[in-house]
Amino acid sequence: MLADSLPIIRVAYESNSYKPQAEALAEKLSLAVQADTGAYDYLLEFTHQGLVLRPSADKGYGSIICDFASSEHSHRRRYGGGNGQAIAKAVGVSGKFAPQVLDLTAGLGGDGFVLASLGCTVRLLERNPIVHSLLADGLRRGTEAGLKWLEQGDDELSVVINRLGLLEADAATYLSNLVAKLAQIETEGEGQIQQLDTKGWRPDVVYVDPMFPLRKKSAKVKKQMQAFHAIVGTDPDADGLLAKALAIARYRVVVKRPTGAGFLAETKPNYSLEGKSTRYDIYALKKLPG
Repeated sequence: MLADSLPIIRVAYESNSYKPQAEALAEKLSLAVQADTGAYDYLLEFTHQGLVLRPSADKGYGSIICDFASSEHSHRRRYGGGNGQAIAKAVGVSGKFAPQVLDLTAGLGGDGFVLASLGCTVRLLERNPIVHSLLADGLRRGTEAGLKWLEQGDDELSVVINRLGLLEADAATYLSNLVAKLAQIETEGEGQIQQLDTKGWRPDVVYVDPMFPLRKKSAKVKKQMQAFHAIVGTDPDADGLLAKALAIARYRVVVKRPTGAGFLAETKPNYSLEGKSTRYDIYALKKLPG
């Protein structure tokens, strides 16, 4: 995800115990550490809860944190509808098949977490360094929470988190490298391709959820979307991902769109699953196993 221009973003810390982490992140992201009197639009603040994206008071919405141990994620994991929910049907999850999924636009990992809770192995890609930092912190704390739950006899969260892997990478570049790799090994024979498939480098399903312009008619937009549009912007290069995704996916490419939006790259899918506000466009390549 890319933004045309970034607002004023600084790194902060709740107490001195977090100062080394804040300074390290500020150096990595080339951001300043917040001074007491400095103006800002957003703070990346280390707190006892974790890394928080905190907007200035005039933004009109609250802080954002990636928390896979939250009650919201737990409820979705346990009561979200399992394999019957739209995202599961779109990706092709069944009792006999849980695909390896490459999520090109991970954001805060919400969809990836749902898929992992359904048994999928998910590789999360996020190119925006601020969003990546929030997601990485969420995965770290999710791992810690999972270990605590494990001590109490509940291994569910640990199992789900262990199915998630995160890379800070540009999706177009990552896909281009996979396309080149596939072209190179095709000359070595089908057996070589199958061998590499079993090692998991080539995804069964590629999942794309590009950022789109906020709807002008929507008076109540989720705080996460407001912040992400301010920091990240939209994904003007999203159309270019489809052809490369189709070249490397084994079974299908799934594109998540708002209901009423046009097709990615103006390319009609094989079919779509449409809900009240979200549509999943499925580009099928071959029949799923099972």
